[in-house]
Order: sequence, then C-alpha cells, then structure tokens
Amino acid sequence: MSDYPNFQYGKSRFDQNTFFGRFRHFLDVIDPSTLFVTERRLQECVELLHRFKEGSLPPGVTDAQLWQAQKIKQAIVHPDTGEKIFMPFRMSGFIPFGTPVVVGLLLPNQTLLSTIFWQWLNQSHNACVNYCNRNASKPAPVSKFVQGYLGAVTSAVSIAVGLNVLLQKASRFSPTTRVLVQRFIPFPAVASANVCNVVLMRHTELAEGINVLDNNGNVVGTSRVAARHALMETALTRVVLPMPILVLPPMIMAALEKLPLLQRQRRLVLPVHSLVCLAAFGLALPIAISLFPQMSQISVSQLEPEIAMATDCKIVTYNKGL
Repeated sequence: MSDYPNFQYGKSRFDQNTFFGRFRHFLDVIDPSTLFVTERRLQECVELLHRFKEGSLPPGVTDAQLWQAQKIKQAIVHPDTGEKIFMPFRMSGFIPFGTPVVVGLLLPNQTLLSTIFWQWLNQSHNACVNYCNRNASKPAPVSKFVQGYLGAVTSAVSIAVGLNVLLQKASRFSPTTRVLVQRFIPFPAVASANVCNVVLMRHTELAEGINVLDNNGNVVGTSRVAARHALMETALTRVVLPMPILVLPPMIMAALEKLPLLQRQRRLVLPVHSLVCLAAFGLALPIAISLFPQMSQISVSQLEPEIAMATDCKIVTYNKGL
C-alpha cells in the first residue's frame, strides 16, 4: 500500500483505527524537521492547500506534495486560531525542548532545591505545550489552565520532595541503593501531576458530559459516561507517557555507568545520559499518544437511556481529547 493515498484535506494519511496507523501518524506530528521550515516555505504550503480547497491546483501537483504541505501547516499553525505556535511549544518541539528537562529530572544526587526546580520547570513546559495546542474552537477561561497548572506543580513538587525526604530517612538503604532509588522518584511525581492536571482542567466534563456522535458525525446527545471514559483514557495516556522516559534511563544508566570507559571518563556520563533520555523520549511519546484513537467508540448500551432513545446506532463515538 502506498504511503501517499489520495489526498484528503484535514485527514491523516494513515489508518487511525489501528495502533500502527496512529503511531505512524504521530511520528509525522512530532517530526522535529518541521521546526526548520522557513516562513516562505510555510506560506507556500498554506497557499497550496488553499488552492486545493478552491479546486485551482496547478498541473503536476502530486498527492505526496499535498500531504507534505498539510504536515507542515498542521505542525506550525494552530487549527482554530490560524496563528503560528511558538516553536518550543509545538508538538514537533516537545522532544528536543523537553529532553533537557528530562535529563535534569533524572540527575543523581538531587538537592531539595534542584528537585523543586526541575519538577516546576517540567510542569511549566507541559502547561505551555498543553495551552498552545488546546482546543480553541470554544472560548475557555484562562483560569482553568492556571488551576490545572498550579495543581500539577503542587502535586509534582509535593510527591517528589516527600519521597526524597522519606528516602533520606531510610537508614537501611546503602548510599548506592539510595542513589539508585532516588533516580526513580521523578516518575510517580510526574505521573501523579499529569493525572491531577487532567482532572483539574476537565472536571466540568464529568458533571456536564461530552458530545457523542452517530455514524454520520451528528451529535446525538451529551453523555457523562462517555466523559468518564474519555478522562480515564487521557489519564492513562498521561501515566504511560513518562513511564519509559523516567524509568528506562535510570535502569540503563545504572548498567552503563559500570562500564570501564565511563568509570574512567566520568565527563562522558552526562552526554551518554542525555542521549539515553533522548532515545527514550522519542520512543515513548508517539507510543503513548497512539494508545487510543482520537475519536473513541462506545456501545450505546453502556450510555444513558436518553442516548439510546435518540439514535438507532449501536455504537457511537466521542472525542477523548489529548
């Protein structure tokens, strides 16, 4: 099957009903090469897509060119506001700009202040990425994002500091074991903060429900059950995402640091650590966000009775969010 099927505006060129299709789609979304696209090239892509919509494409334009133009536009321009997203907060910039933060989170022998700093910086970066890539089709108060940000920072710092304090008081651990265990502390802190952020920013959905759609994309009602499923899927994604990033590097580095080369050349430890974090981040991000389709399905029998009365469909869909 060709990697370039017939072009469809606003759609993915990969099957979003399969994990592999979603994985390949998100590899396009996070492709850091789009960070180097010039303003001129961006305008050419925007113009090409505009002419496609108007039906006035010049002869010789291929599907591959159209898919590439759409990839570039979607990576840089916000779909709702039409404005360029600041480079460090684009999805394509999440790995290159986020890796230094991950390296900082996993540095050994953290002090209380360094633990607070790196947890704060990580949640601040996440908050900026979430805000810049938010659904802006409906106006939302900035206070909601501030609430989610403050909750995430508070939970991350509290858990990380609390676990560090407990670890320092654990006298039965040897110094080597204490350093190893300390390297795993960022994961429960970040995972808990991510879940806290989702709940605080989207808790109104649990009370008000979210739209569910029939096979033709028509809204058939608002469901609190679907909202609960959407939040659970999003929360699970946010827990899975930091797992390889914050768990694998400490395990790998514990083994690599025993190598004679790194024993002799201690200045190589930080560069090697950075490369390991970069590789883990690059693998984890597309896998985590590919776990569930953007538009998830649920049986009508699981939803409220009024939804079943409003449609003949046995299966409806809902947008789970990111």
